[in-house]
Amino acid sequence: MRPGCFVTHLECSATGERHEAGRLHNLSRAGKPLLVRYDLDALGRAVDRDALRDAPQGFWRYLPLLPVDDPAAIVSLGEVETPLIPLAGLAARADARSVLVKDESRLPTGSFKARGLVMAVTMAKRFGVRRVAIPTNGNAGAALAAYAARACMECFVFCPADTPEVNIREIAAQGAKVWRIDGLINDCGRIVGEGREKMGWFDMSTLKEPYRIEGKKTMGLELADQLGWELPDVIFYPTGGGTGLIGMWKAFEELGRLGWIGPHRPRMVAVQATGCAPIVKAFEEGAKHAPLLEGAHTIAAGIRVPAAIGDFLILGAVRESGGFALAVTDEAILAAREEVARAEGLLLSPEGAATYAAWKEALADGRVSRDERAVLFNCATGLKYPLPPAERRLDIARPIDWASLG
Repeated sequence: MRPGCFVTHLECSATGERHEAGRLHNLSRAGKPLLVRYDLDALGRAVDRDALRDAPQGFWRYLPLLPVDDPAAIVSLGEVETPLIPLAGLAARADARSVLVKDESRLPTGSFKARGLVMAVTMAKRFGVRRVAIPTNGNAGAALAAYAARACMECFVFCPADTPEVNIREIAAQGAKVWRIDGLINDCGRIVGEGREKMGWFDMSTLKEPYRIEGKKTMGLELADQLGWELPDVIFYPTGGGTGLIGMWKAFEELGRLGWIGPHRPRMVAVQATGCAPIVKAFEEGAKHAPLLEGAHTIAAGIRVPAAIGDFLILGAVRESGGFALAVTDEAILAAREEVARAEGLLLSPEGAATYAAWKEALADGRVSRDERAVLFNCATGLKYPLPPAERRLDIARPIDWASLG
């Protein structure tokens, strides 16, 4: 380990069993996600929170809190710090104190999947992986294809047949081998799992390797830093596999143990679509796990995940934070996307729009008060998804009827 790398071991998220750091892992011996653990006492003695202000801006300024033991091995495409954009007009219209959008569309490949995959690919390269595979609803496959190309890895991607076309072409353009599957993302995941021995690839599925959580953890680190180390009251997060929600909650725990933030924690809200809401169902029933959902459907492809291997971690974070899980309809998602675009000029992805729809619903029913500071996560650029047609034309061979343009 390099000086300044504070990883001590990996830990099974279900049993607490320790696993050795410094070697390649998928799931724990119990078949559950692994969590990276750090010597936070040593980290706290070695790293001054305020000194981070002098570090280069962007994702990698938080390197001391990340598992990379050789900075020279980082596989980067220029990961930036994503902005917090106030929806001032819409907040005023709702008579709400504050609503901010953490706009993850500014990252490489246009989505927050870059955070997890840059870390996963960097660590996989460190451990000698040359061939990788992933199931995806679009953006994770695009991010893996890009970083795998950067790392000179062979990449295999499997996605549902109705994945947005731009995602599929983006994946192929970046050199990955991509297949459409007549099924959902869990069917794609089964193919990746079955091919591990036959094809010799490393499985990059959500939470089936330990480092995507660490990459997504940077959302929490960044958010705390941007808000002067004072966390918001409530976070609305579009939840499919839930890596980012789990990662942020882990970040807040570590920052608290370091003494970098106070005791206040945001209520974590897992946002799903009504056509695919297994986490919402489990939350409402008081269950620890969410059963496989049959017939999952929603226009928000990124949260169409009928079964999440980290369901118990998502539900644990939501409950521990005093938060809740909420599902919104596809109609509400489309209306939210249009409202934010027209009122604020910010084109959200359907998943990001779902968080705005959920915030409005929670505001209306009292689960969120008007004086609370809320943060919504927009996970990708809206340009990656089908948009409404715009077909007005002008015939320049004829006089322009200026009045008709109004």
